Amino acid sequence: MIYHEFAKFYDDLFDETLYDKWLEYTLRRTNRSDKILDLACGTGRLAVRLSRAGYNVDGADLSEDMLTMADQRAREADQQINFFQLDMRNLSELPSYDNITCFDDSLCYLSSESDLRQTFSQVSTHLKTGGSFLFDVITPYQTDEVYPGYMYNYQDEDRAFMWSSYASESVSHAVEHELTFFLYDGDKNAYDAYNELHKERTYPVDRYSQMLTGAGFSEIQITTNFGEDSFKNDVKRWLFECKKVN
Repeated sequence: MIYHEFAKFYDDLFDETLYDKWLEYTLRRTNRSDKILDLACGTGRLAVRLSRAGYNVDGADLSEDMLTMADQRAREADQQINFFQLDMRNLSELPSYDNITCFDDSLCYLSSESDLRQTFSQVSTHLKTGGSFLFDVITPYQTDEVYPGYMYNYQDEDRAFMWSSYASESVSHAVEHELTFFLYDGDKNAYDAYNELHKERTYPVDRYSQMLTGAGFSEIQITTNFGEDSFKNDVKRWLFECKKVN
């Protein structure tokens, strides 16, 4: 399952400052008294930050491993956060929210346009009128120009990690990440190897806008650099602010 072994490395591999930037992006577009859902919350880094800032926060993720870490993080931070294990294509067990966030290109892990449309529809259904859906995606520039040939390696005393990225041969604006983990087993005095394949897919910006409009969103604002800069095509990430007006 995606992120089964990756969960053990997640906090070490990702830049802590990114969560501060997602937090600031959210703070500038929402009210701190809002009830907010952090969709695809991972290990809870953003959810805990939002809770500390005064929001009433729920978190949801597909990965049980991630949610275990998220719940532990919230308890250690003395924050009351409800976490739900679910597929973002079906939010039926959740209430309505003032705002919903979904960052770290999590939507790009949906394998088809149909899945993405269904997720947008579910988010719209669970947003209160006037609420905002805030999310980011990697761009076609990222999948087509930046990721192909990308490699990253990490090693410490007990673990090693290798990440290699390739352009998909069958899907436009898609990329595959081959992840290999080596975890030291003291009982065996040897390393256990694990392999995972992660697939991401994105779309041209006008296609996102069409799907969002079809799901009931309007006032769609697309920016770059965590909301600091205006829209550009040749950047790695787009950020979307979408309003539900009806």
